[in-house]
Amino acid sequence: VQLQASGGGLVQAGGSLRLSCAASGRGFSTYNIGWFRQAPGKEREVVAAMTWRGGNMNYADSVKGRFTISRDNAKNTMSLQMNSLKPDDTATYYCAVGNSWPVKQYGMDSWGKGTQVTVSS
Repeated sequence: VQLQASGGGLVQAGGSLRLSCAASGRGFSTYNIGWFRQAPGKEREVVAAMTWRGGNMNYADSVKGRFTISRDNAKNTMSLQMNSLKPDDTATYYCAVGNSWPVKQYGMDSWGKGTQVTVSS
């Protein structure tokens, strides 16, 4: 599976962005999905994840109530709706798929190229 992320940009604090990730190739619907982010000087962290059928979701404590992960297996897409953005959300965001659950960085099989999200104060 190849992944292509889009939707990053510059937004003021309190604003919203929606990240999307399009998958090509077979098998997307059988994978668990995750959105990760990495800020300069920090380790990559998972911010949201969802199982292959969409029945289970996990969120990092820092984004609970503000971010929503979703997927459309018919369209081979996944999204991350980000509301009430804060400067601390500034990072490069990555979409990824894998078979592990809970989703972990080193358990993912395919990664999209990062998309930059910058939140100004």
